Amino acid sequence: MTKHHPELSLIFHALADPTRRSILTRLAERPARVTDLSEPTGLRLPTVMRHLSVLEEAGLIATSKDGRVRTCAIMPEALEPVRTWLDEQRAIWEGRLGRLDAFAMRAMKERTE
Repeated sequence: MTKHHPELSLIFHALADPTRRSILTRLAERPARVTDLSEPTGLRLPTVMRHLSVLEEAGLIATSKDGRVRTCAIMPEALEPVRTWLDEQRAIWEGRLGRLDAFAMRAMKERTE
């Protein structure tokens, strides 16, 4: 049985938006200032701040402030619950598909006999 992880929905919600995925891709290279993250999006700063808030709430990024400059960094370990869930789902479906394959092979063998 799959274990319930309370942040899983928050993480999937955060990853559902292409702008947020783009921000994460950029942060995977190195930490960046909010203004640097907002430039390529073409979005206004308050909109980008909302996207960053969603990412931070999901634990996917951390922000720090030095004076008036806010810097964001990715938190790759936050994706571990997603990886675990996907691995569990893969195991379930591989088992089901294995049983379906065995059933189909038996049916074909019985049909030829």
